[in-house]
Amino acid sequence: MTAEHEAPAAEETVDLDRALEAILFVSDEPVPLVALAAAVSAPVKQVREAVHRLVEDYDGKLDGPVRGFELREVGGGWRMYVRERFDDIVGDYVSVRQPSRLSQAALETLTVIAYRQPVTRSQVAQVRAVNVDSVVRTLLARGLIDEAGQDAVTGATLYVTTELLLQHLGINSLEELPKISPLLEDGRDGFND
Repeated sequence: MTAEHEAPAAEETVDLDRALEAILFVSDEPVPLVALAAAVSAPVKQVREAVHRLVEDYDGKLDGPVRGFELREVGGGWRMYVRERFDDIVGDYVSVRQPSRLSQAALETLTVIAYRQPVTRSQVAQVRAVNVDSVVRTLLARGLIDEAGQDAVTGATLYVTTELLLQHLGINSLEELPKISPLLEDGRDGFND
């Protein structure tokens, strides 16, 4: 065989390895080999070999560094984990720097602010039909919303969403938010009157 014929096989291996890596990266549960094979349309044997290459790669056995994460077989499947020696660092980061999940009330309030901004607390409360003072304070503390001046008529503080919210949603601008008009009974575009 010539080098020309060997290159595509190596390229396919890299593509399979990277495809599996991408799937495992976003999986929050162990993924069985059969499920991985189905996802990448490859035989289980090839997927098993690719997973073992990834394990060796992450463990620094393939001419690269030992990674801060590892691939483990647990619960009948494969999943990425933080390497044990970094547990304390990652644990501190997650508990201190990463906010816990938002409550349903906070999500609803954030949605109203995102679609109607700039908006006052009373306008948000009117849409939600509940007091939103404590929820707005929580969203401010987490950096998901910010004050943006005062309403010209009432003098009430106006709120807008922040870049941090866009980052958490994985979008570049508010224009990328899904249209909600199909979800409203009267077909209105957004929450506007």
